[in-house]
Parts: sequence; structure tokens; C-alpha cells
Amino acid sequence: MTVIDNHEVFAEDGEMSEASARDYFELLKPRVMSLVVFTAFAGLVLAPGHINPVLGLIAILCIAVGAGASGALNMWYDADIDAIMSRTANRPIPAGRVAPSEALAFGLVLSGFSVVILGLAVNWLSAGILAFTIFFYAVVYTMWLKRSTPQNIVIGGAAGAFPPMIGWACVTNSVTIESTVLFFIIFLWTPAHFWALALFKMRDYEAVGVPMLPNVSGERTTKHQIVAYAVLTAVCAVLPSFLGFASFGYGLVAAVLGVIFIYCSIAVWRMPDGDLKMIPAKKLFGFSIFYLFAVFSALMFDRLAWLLVSHAGDWF
Repeated sequence: MTVIDNHEVFAEDGEMSEASARDYFELLKPRVMSLVVFTAFAGLVLAPGHINPVLGLIAILCIAVGAGASGALNMWYDADIDAIMSRTANRPIPAGRVAPSEALAFGLVLSGFSVVILGLAVNWLSAGILAFTIFFYAVVYTMWLKRSTPQNIVIGGAAGAFPPMIGWACVTNSVTIESTVLFFIIFLWTPAHFWALALFKMRDYEAVGVPMLPNVSGERTTKHQIVAYAVLTAVCAVLPSFLGFASFGYGLVAAVLGVIFIYCSIAVWRMPDGDLKMIPAKKLFGFSIFYLFAVFSALMFDRLAWLLVSHAGDWF
């Protein structure tokens, strides 16, 4: 067993860990995976054309496994700082339930499995985007950006924005302007979402030396950028209506959600610097999750409603 900075103990490589199936499942970051699966499924639903339901299920499973593999590789590399931060100290590696080498092998095997199966069963374009997504999150974001720049979450957020594009590519075997808009909705949403968390977890990031924006540039600069990205996200979310792959009704729903998102971000902007409770930041973090699910749910509902109307004549 090894102690890191008197904070946590975890199993050394070569030791027999006492990991359970639940510990390995936790390595997959199931909460993040659920968002990935949801947005990838949205890409499948929104894409023009059809995919065999069995292949669609395989595609979603592969994307979920690929996302989980990224999470395992992230936890393997970040075990040293996870042991110090309060919200991550009980993760399987720093808590000593999974050895680092086991987590690394687990992540690499799942990565290869998910990409190869998706390529063989569906198409190699979607598999290629999935492979790039895993590489981007595990290497570009986790190993490089996270510890080197306060813009880590802005650039690294691309990894979480690819799933709807992968889902779209599974159906169409192409990347289009529509799937790119879906990508940018998540890409622009990520900074406001994550910096809200970073505001009330500043001390954790400071303790491990991760240069999150509030720690490097201060709370005021972070709040300005949160508002800016909330506005950009709200504008991008209504673009499907203007581009013709969603209805005016969807545009109204997205606009209302966007106004609330901006309102919550302004509440954070008005929050006094040094506020220990950080209640507006916590509210924004919570609403931002609901916002993304609501926008993509509205897009899927809009698409299904259009299909029902367009095929109504075939049933009579």
C-alpha cells in the first residue's frame, strides 16, 4: 500500500486489490456516461435516415463503453490529485480498492473493444470519431491541458461534445452542419457548467495545483466568462430552428431555457467575490445539467413529432 502526501492510501501495482464489480463500474464514471449515452442517443434520433434497432443498440453500448474507458484512464492518471480533493478522495484508486495498473489495463481494453466493435458493426467513421474522443479526453485533456492551462475545460470540453456527432455518424456515415451544431451546443455549455462547479470547489483545485480559471484569473473574471458562455450556449441552442432541422416550437422552448440559463449565470455574476456559501453557483451548476437534458429532449421530441405528422397519411 502507498500513502500520497499523508492524504490517502491506495494499492500498489502488483498487489492483489480487493476491487468489486461496483468499484470497476465506478471507474467508468457512470454519471458522465449517462450524459454521453443520452446525447449520443439524441444524435441517433435526430439524424436523417434509419438504423437497424439492433445496430443502434450496439452503437449506444459501444459509445457508453468508450466513454467509460475514458473515465477509467482519467482516474488512473489523476489518482495522485484525486487522493487530495474532497470530492474525489473516495474514488476506487485513491481509496485503495483498485490498483492503478488494473485501472489502466481496464481502460485500454475497453477503449479498443468499443472502437473495434463499433467499426465492425456500424461504420468506421463513427468508430474513428469515438477513438479520437477517447484519445482527446484521456491524453489531450487529462494528461496535458488539465494541469497546464486555465482554459483546460474550454478546449477539453470538446471530448464531451462529440457523442451526438458520433450518434449522427452511426446513422448517416457522415459529419454535417447539423451534427456540428449539436457538438457546439455541448462545447459552449461546458465552461459555464464546469466553472460554476470550480467556483465552489476552488480550494480543492488550489490544493492540487490544477490551474482552474477561478484560481488563476480570479472569481470576477470567471463570472464574466460564465455569463459570456451562457449567452453563446443559449444562442447556439436555437440554431436548429433557423437551420431547418427543428421546428419553431422547439426554438421557443430552447429560447425560454436559454433565458433561464442566462439569468442563473447573471445571478452568479452578481454574487459577491469571496462568498463562502456560493449558492448561486451551486444553483447554476444544477440547472445547467437540467438545461442540457431539456434541450436535447426537446430536440428529440420535436423530431419524433415531425415523423408522426409526416407519416400520418400512411396510417389512414
